[in-house]
Amino acid sequence: MGTLGVKGLITPTEPVPAVGLGRVHFTGIGGAGMSGIARIMLARGICVSGSDAMPSAVLDDLHAQGALVHVGHAGGNLGGLGPGDTLVVSSAIRADNPELTEATRRGMRVLHRAAALASVMAGRRVIAVAGTHGKTTTTSMLTTVLRECGADPGYVVGGVLTETGLGAEDGAGMDFVAEADESDGSFLLLSPDVAVITNVEADHLDNYASLADIKDAFTTFGRSASGMVLTCADDPGAEEVAARLDPARVRRYGESCQADYRLGDVRPDGMAVSLTVTADHSPFGEIFSVMTVHVPGHHNALNAAAAFATAVELGFAPPRVAAALAAYRGARRRMELKGEAGGVRVVDSYAHHPTELAADLRAARDIAAGGRVIAVFQPHLFSRTRIFAPEFGAALGLADEAVVLDVYAAREDPEPGVTGALIADEVPGGRARFVPDRAQVAPLIARIARSGDLVFTMGAGDVTALGPQLVEALRRRDE
Repeated sequence: MGTLGVKGLITPTEPVPAVGLGRVHFTGIGGAGMSGIARIMLARGICVSGSDAMPSAVLDDLHAQGALVHVGHAGGNLGGLGPGDTLVVSSAIRADNPELTEATRRGMRVLHRAAALASVMAGRRVIAVAGTHGKTTTTSMLTTVLRECGADPGYVVGGVLTETGLGAEDGAGMDFVAEADESDGSFLLLSPDVAVITNVEADHLDNYASLADIKDAFTTFGRSASGMVLTCADDPGAEEVAARLDPARVRRYGESCQADYRLGDVRPDGMAVSLTVTADHSPFGEIFSVMTVHVPGHHNALNAAAAFATAVELGFAPPRVAAALAAYRGARRRMELKGEAGGVRVVDSYAHHPTELAADLRAARDIAAGGRVIAVFQPHLFSRTRIFAPEFGAALGLADEAVVLDVYAAREDPEPGVTGALIADEVPGGRARFVPDRAQVAPLIARIARSGDLVFTMGAGDVTALGPQLVEALRRRDE
């Protein structure tokens, strides 16, 4: 029947095609991954319902697509669903959630989000992108490339593509591109045809015992791919995983001389970056390609190299792939320009790990072009704040000034003594302020920012809502 999967849920050993799931209810339907799967099921004519804790534009959109949506979780939201129907949950849903409790009582099938994702990908050529960092951007870039090359792929991205305004579409082509989430181990419920591993670092240590445990999980993910595995030759963790895999199935990308697809001549240009990729051997022989992607930073040049290498290995001609990458316009919350006022630009970033903060803040130097960089950071999860406070402090030290908010709890309960102050205290030179009252942030930025500065809102929580507030405060300041 199945195997013991994430959080003790019974998950199928082979993906159950979505049409075999009956009516499907999503607890937490407003989440990026959940809403994308729901959207695809709706497009296929499946009866979909769901609930989320708060109203949102995502819920409104799903309702317009035909879903029955509820604000708040309650057993009654399941309506007339029964044993032939399915409840989909993520790891953020607790065991005592009333909908999960009621679905279990009714004998409904209960699937983790990743198993539901596998169900909508069944029968397609699946490309799954995993990694501690960069997976949303790389998945988005690859999706754009395949769309521009006429492949009409299905896709589920943990963000929203600027080009489409969507985080998921079914597509009519043979390919399906999916972001694979390692945070709770659920990416091991996928069995892709092609796997991409951007990097492997310590994170989500609330779910993993150690970095070694994380590397083991990525190794299992790589081995689950039936075809090619593309890994970053510049990342030590990804290299360790690659060394454990069948060398005949591994292709590497990066600046390292060990890379099969070698990144070179990386040149920042404001909110864009240009690069070259060369290869001695590929499905198309020798390659020398020049391209520009309209997102900033060296890390995004690496992400572009990953998307380029994957598309070429899938059989798309290098010139078309390079041209297609130029059409990429980013994903929301991935170094997204929110506005400008008084000569100050406000950019929003989903970065919530020290490595991600450091990469984005280095890129910010190129964007600011001599202006100051001011980071407004909201820590995400109490466990991550406690474990990585010194590393967060060092990363924020790359900014000229830092404002640290209090912790966004997400799925965790508070920990005594764990607040954003732990991080602010670690920023060198006394250049950080701990501001637990968010209402004080916009007036503070309006007071300290000056023309030419770049203000970065950073974090995986609701700090993104501050962006428009900061722009408005700057605009009022200069009226």
